Amino acid sequence: MSTKLIIAGFVLILIAILSSIKRKTGARIISAKLGIPAGIIGVLILIYASYSSQLVNYNRQIEQISIGKKLNIEGPVKSTRVISPIDKDSVDCRILVMGVYPDANENDIWVLIRPSDDRYYPQSDYTNTSYKRDGEWQVVTRFGGELGETYDLIVYEADSSASSFFSETISKWKEKEDYPGLQLEELPTGANEVDRIKVYTRKNCRGVF
Repeated sequence: MSTKLIIAGFVLILIAILSSIKRKTGARIISAKLGIPAGIIGVLILIYASYSSQLVNYNRQIEQISIGKKLNIEGPVKSTRVISPIDKDSVDCRILVMGVYPDANENDIWVLIRPSDDRYYPQSDYTNTSYKRDGEWQVVTRFGGELGETYDLIVYEADSSASSFFSETISKWKEKEDYPGLQLEELPTGANEVDRIKVYTRKNCRGVF
């Protein structure tokens, strides 16, 4: 529906643009009486379509992401690590995991969670890898277990090959709408564990995602 609305909006705006063009005779290609209302309606349709699109719905979900307790880091950062949530913290179903990394780190940063099924689930938003800038990183992380389920939250530094493997794995899971997790032996050799904490779900997240 939103795609059809967007097309309709652009068509109406095009009519408005054509109404501003005059022929050599001085007559307009399309009457301004038609073009001006068409342009206004076209803009309103585009605004409505944008708010009803999946992108905006995703942004609304992003606003609901919670942030856990946060460590205070002092002095130079010597290693990549998690600063939020903290070890043994209770977390919501969808959180923003945040951390720091040293200036020398040029690898991608990935967060994997390991629930009670002993499988590993790489976490990502629409960019897949964790967002990195100015010594800080973050990534949306989702938990799908029961109330009080224990998770290992593990941070990896990944080379380009390992990072591509995680991205391709997530894409395949999304395409099939099936998320079986990875066994330990399936993790790529180019992914090196650099930090690990344990967290617990503070509510029942089963079936949320």
